[in-house]
Amino acid sequence: MKYPETEKNGFMVISLTGEVDLNYSPVARQQILKCLKQNKNLLVDLSLVEYIDSSGVASLVEGFQLARQQKQFFALVGVSRAAMQVLHLARLDKVFPIFDTIDAALASQ
Repeated sequence: MKYPETEKNGFMVISLTGEVDLNYSPVARQQILKCLKQNKNLLVDLSLVEYIDSSGVASLVEGFQLARQQKQFFALVGVSRAAMQVLHLARLDKVFPIFDTIDAALASQ
């Protein structure tokens, strides 16, 4: 499985879908890190995520940390209710830049 990637206004957008768990988080991690290593600013769309576990969250945290080290923009967009509940429990909703839409994230730059 590979998550859809698009480019918008110079930003890469990775759209995670379904369950981002121990089975699928390595794919998400690989795609996130690949984009960041290509010096691309990154938006991760979580609008279609039905479930995310700690391994999925760890992939997002690792991407966020790498982006900060490389002085790149990294944000979450359209976070689904299920994903937001997990981020809120981990108090990461206060750490990640989170936007309702891709356009809102782009406008912040």
